[in-house]
Amino acid sequence: MSFIAGLITGLVVGIALIVVFVRSENARSVRRTALATTIAAFARMTVEDSKKLLSPEFYPSWVVFSQRQKLSDTFLPYILPAYLTWLNAHLTKIWPYVDEAASELIKANLEPTLEQYRPMVLSSLSFSKFTLGTVAPQFTGVSIVEDGGEGITMELEMNWDGNPSIILDIKTRLGVGLPVQVKNIAFTGVFRLIFKPLVPEFPCFGAVSFSLRQKKKMDFTLKVVGGDISAIPGVADALESTIRDAVEDSITWPVRKVIPILPGDYSDLELKPVGTLEVKLVQANGLTNKDIIGKSDPFAELYIRPLRNRTKTSKVINNDLNPIWNEHFEFVVEDISTQHLTVKIFDDEGLQAAELLGCCHVKLSELVPGKVKDIWIKLVKDLDLQRDNKDRGKVHLELLYCPYGMENGFTNPFTSNYTMTSLEKVLKSGDNENGDFVNKKRTVIIRGVLSVTVISAEDLPAVDLMGKADPFVVLTMKKTGMKNSTRVVNENLNPVWNQTFDFVVEDGLHDMLVVEVYDHDTFGKDYIGRCILTLTRVILEGEYKECFQLDGAKSGRLHLNLKWMAQPLYRDS
Repeated sequence: MSFIAGLITGLVVGIALIVVFVRSENARSVRRTALATTIAAFARMTVEDSKKLLSPEFYPSWVVFSQRQKLSDTFLPYILPAYLTWLNAHLTKIWPYVDEAASELIKANLEPTLEQYRPMVLSSLSFSKFTLGTVAPQFTGVSIVEDGGEGITMELEMNWDGNPSIILDIKTRLGVGLPVQVKNIAFTGVFRLIFKPLVPEFPCFGAVSFSLRQKKKMDFTLKVVGGDISAIPGVADALESTIRDAVEDSITWPVRKVIPILPGDYSDLELKPVGTLEVKLVQANGLTNKDIIGKSDPFAELYIRPLRNRTKTSKVINNDLNPIWNEHFEFVVEDISTQHLTVKIFDDEGLQAAELLGCCHVKLSELVPGKVKDIWIKLVKDLDLQRDNKDRGKVHLELLYCPYGMENGFTNPFTSNYTMTSLEKVLKSGDNENGDFVNKKRTVIIRGVLSVTVISAEDLPAVDLMGKADPFVVLTMKKTGMKNSTRVVNENLNPVWNQTFDFVVEDGLHDMLVVEVYDHDTFGKDYIGRCILTLTRVILEGEYKECFQLDGAKSGRLHLNLKWMAQPLYRDS
């Protein structure tokens, strides 16, 4: 009897286990099918699909939508390694001839640039020997860039741990001559080749242009032949900076070298300025404090190309983590599609080296020509890092890109002929003829009346114990200190004022409007937040209405209407 009971129990348990196993496998199969379907859907997504799901402003700054055209994913794993292996093998074979031909060419191109950036401590700087060595570079990637032009653009990623023989002859101001060897060169970067224009005769392109598109890594050491370069203070750092500037200015994109293949005029392929970028460094907020006693003393460096003579530096604001600079800088733009503005904020340490507080960059391709872009950008530790979760503060910029030959009637307000009357043009031409105007800097002074309507505010933070606030607004012109205030709206977090104030502005391009919101108390006032506005946009557009986020407040927005009535003046300085 017990045997039968055990048999039945075993059958029941076995059948139950089989049922549970089958259901588990079915459920697992359904989940895997759903996951495979989802992954397949993501695999079919295009860049446009991803932009529809998440708008570009939500992407971090390191996410880039490239315009590269690559080989099919089906054949890429097989074709690309074979192609690169073939390319590297042939480059190794012909490298001795490349070394012989390229060494003199590179030397001839670099020497004038080295002389241009020669440090003041040196009286002369030249190459006594220059060869690329016996180790050929290795190409690790290749892609075709769609530029929409009448040519083909190819980019080759390259690694080179070479053994070149490069010796610099330097002579100091003290008359000491030193042979300095450049050793242990390690380089990683992307070279760009442009085959343009395409023509109906062999080899099917008229010229080839080459440039260093991206310099990912460039390390080297300097050594005095038979001595120690550190024995002469300051020479090593100055020489290293000179070499890096020479590479940047001679071959780094947008600089390019054009080699004609077929007879013709290829001057249109050479580097030419395409416009100017007007930058107003307005302020920064929430900077990191690097000082043990007191606060950081921030200043900013701005550049499009990291050359010493093209880098702009702001004034130092002492002991302030929320500095207001309101400084204007102008940059030459040479390639709007690839260049970007870089901003680095430092803490001034006096005689010691300044300490980096944070940095950021803005792609120039995101700017609309002739339209002011007012932006806040989060600072990061390093532009090459993909993620930086630490709060390092943010910087406030106002950008205006002005391309040359703009035909829609736009005039750059920072140029000396902005809204110039016919009489002033005659006077200016007369000054030029007499030679009195040539060496004078002409500063544009735009005078006028700024009319500000404080419309309303919304979602202000509760300041009073009862969960309300009694807000009012104070408007101040930064340069002159002129002030106006709205009335107090009692117990309201969404006040409406609709009050208009007029300010006579003597220098509109270099003045600022500071709008502060306070909570009124019986024995004083409590600060809620503020917004700082430059006048460039209202000068260009004449009038605009905007909603501004309050800085320094947990929440709150302020609705303003600004109107400008100009009276331009010109002052020689």
